[in-house]
Amino acid sequence: MEPIDTLKAELKQLLVANLMLQVSAEQIGDETLLFGPGGLGLDSVDALQIVVALDKNYGLKIPDPETAKQVLQNVSTMAAAVARRRAAETEARG
Repeated sequence: MEPIDTLKAELKQLLVANLMLQVSAEQIGDETLLFGPGGLGLDSVDALQIVVALDKNYGLKIPDPETAKQVLQNVSTMAAAVARRRAAETEARG
């Protein structure tokens, strides 16, 4: 499994565990919208919980609503943000 696929699987587990979703991690697609109709239908309280969980688990800081909107679209966008954060961290240590 590619590292990004492993990360996506972790993020799906994180969503299910933190938000007590009525779906399993396997039922969440990488591109499934997290908010709004046609997706998981999460709300602003869920968004806050995700932001806290991403910070706690991955050190990913989401400083403002605009960033949150971009990062929290789906599992793929969250995984990409975490991967960028890890790459920047590695580079900084470099």
